[in-house]
Amino acid sequence: MASVPPTPSADSRARVSALRDALSSRVVVADGAMGTMLQAQDPTLEDFENLEGCNEILNLTRPDIVRSVHEAYFA
Repeated sequence: MASVPPTPSADSRARVSALRDALSSRVVVADGAMGTMLQAQDPTLEDFENLEGCNEILNLTRPDIVRSVHEAYFA
């Protein structure tokens, strides 16, 4: 059975629109505990290609983890 994504609320759509407008016109800095949130996903040493704590490598080896953190920020 396929899951159906929730329908975004009007407030959510407005926030997404405002973020897209900002991203199209200037540099946007989002500050948060990115590393902490990545580590909370329990990546393995294999995920780090034996470069323990090198969060940047997760962009290549575990994009699903990186995506989930960004989705949490957007939510």
